[in-house]
Amino acid sequence: MELWALWLIAAGVLVVVEMLTLTFYLLWFGLGALAAAIVAWLMPDAFALQALVGCAVVALLTVFTKPITRRFRPSRGYRDAVDDLVGKQGIVVEEVADGKPGIVKVGSETWSATSNERLVKGEAVIVVRRGSAVLEVQKWGGRP
Repeated sequence: MELWALWLIAAGVLVVVEMLTLTFYLLWFGLGALAAAIVAWLMPDAFALQALVGCAVVALLTVFTKPITRRFRPSRGYRDAVDDLVGKQGIVVEEVADGKPGIVKVGSETWSATSNERLVKGEAVIVVRRGSAVLEVQKWGGRP
């Protein structure tokens, strides 16, 4: 099989896998393999040149299209829905004592909670911080 055909197959596979992942990483490799296929078709005996052109295309696309890819993937990282609990009001379901966690209801969910002060059942609280599975709350003057 001709080397240009192998480059072309590699380019096709990379582009198809890119369509399944939507990461924009494999697309550049697919386009680099396509460029190498063109060089292989024009210069069949120059494998080093084919690989060099393919790598150069990948490097150039990676560097110069970074601002474009940021528009398609605007998220700065994973944000857990639990992070949105900070600042929300809730109500104490089970007493929170010093050194002993209790249970609070925030929205429709119940959470383990700690506090720097004693909180009794039915008291309004606000979430000030969250741990991995425990909320830190304090008294709140309004109604939840």
